[in-house]
Amino acid sequence: MKKRTFFVMLILFLVFLNSMILIVSVVILNDKCSTARDRYLAEHYVIASSLLKDMQGLDQRGYYVRENIEKLMSSYARYLQGKGSGLAVAYCGEWIYKSTELMPKENLAVLPDTGGGQERIVYMENEPSPVLYVYGSFPVPWEEYGLMYIGNLNDVAISWRQTKDALFLMGGVMMLIMALFLFHFLNIIFLPLRQISGASTKIAHGNYGSRLSVQGKDEIASVAYNFNLMAEQVENQILCLKDIAERKQQFIDNFSHELRIPLTAIYGYAEYIQKALISEEERYECTSFIMSECDRLQNMAYQLLEIAMLRHDEVEKEDCSIREIFSLSEKVMHVRAAERGIKLSYEMEQNLYIRANMQQILILINNLIDNAIKASQPEGEVLISVRLGEEGYSEEKDIVVEIEDHGVGMEPEQVPHIKEAFYRIDKARSRAVGGTGLGLSICDRIAQLHHADLTFISEQGKGTIGRLCFHR
Repeated sequence: MKKRTFFVMLILFLVFLNSMILIVSVVILNDKCSTARDRYLAEHYVIASSLLKDMQGLDQRGYYVRENIEKLMSSYARYLQGKGSGLAVAYCGEWIYKSTELMPKENLAVLPDTGGGQERIVYMENEPSPVLYVYGSFPVPWEEYGLMYIGNLNDVAISWRQTKDALFLMGGVMMLIMALFLFHFLNIIFLPLRQISGASTKIAHGNYGSRLSVQGKDEIASVAYNFNLMAEQVENQILCLKDIAERKQQFIDNFSHELRIPLTAIYGYAEYIQKALISEEERYECTSFIMSECDRLQNMAYQLLEIAMLRHDEVEKEDCSIREIFSLSEKVMHVRAAERGIKLSYEMEQNLYIRANMQQILILINNLIDNAIKASQPEGEVLISVRLGEEGYSEEKDIVVEIEDHGVGMEPEQVPHIKEAFYRIDKARSRAVGGTGLGLSICDRIAQLHHADLTFISEQGKGTIGRLCFHR
């Protein structure tokens, strides 16, 4: 594009410059010709006036003018000989004297017609050399005589050619300077485009961190700014896609691992029952374990189905009472807590309302309570509380639900991963209590659908706090 622009602009400038040189040359030529015409007209007038007086003097002395015209014209011819000009005298339509070989061929037999008046005729011939002719008749009673002044324009033509050549030489120099300037100017103009092209090439080859420097406030700066914005969005999207791909791959790996362990155990026990001689008691234990593992696979399938159903961004919401949610949760979870000897304590200073789906929020809170029960020691306590945000005097502040246990806790580096599917802190303990590693993934998705934040605070050996923050 730069080369095309360079040649187009150079050609346009060349056409414009040569046109201007031609116009100036024509103006100069016309000016020189006009100056020569005025000078030759003046000389014709002076010579004609002087010759007329000489003719009148000869006539008064009784001499014939026609017979003595050579003598009369000799002094004038010598005067003009050094100038390259000449004179010719006509009488009754015939040339009776000529001092030059520059006479036009077409006028050797036919004289210019002045119409019987004294008006002078001026014309020019270009071959074999440029010549200007001025012809005029004498006044009465000498109207039968006519004088032609023949001016050589070689000096004018040579001067004009030299001027024209100088102009074209200057035009060539200006053309060279213009070409260098245009090349440098286009390099400056196209520099941002080259930078954009280079940056886009880098991005196309996977270097998504490439950026342009934004300078000034013109259109190029605006393009560079928008390019950087586009590159940043592309980079963010690529990073997001990479993160999603890694999570999907991790999900598949974990899912394959979770399936392989129970299926291997089921196959092993089934093969043992089929090939070994075992007692009824051993057969019962084997089938019980097979049923337990099948039950765990069934729970995993249900939970995966539940996650898939929660992929929709819209859920039906209504004004839900936190008191009612806690009441329903206590009816469900107190049996589970009693089995492990865990005490559930619900605390609520005032009844608060949230805009949510009652069943999904109940699943979320029960999952958090169930995890807290699993992490607690026998005879331990799980505290479930609700409060407004730190600036609780405002009705528009966030509603915070916390589930706190005093169980085994977690290491700091484990906390960011607990909401990932199939992630377990203690895999042996999780399988022993029947966990699938999907509960917190479901909880996190429910929180996202309700535009809430689910976070965890934990310390090894001191317990964990699950905090659910509803924004209002």
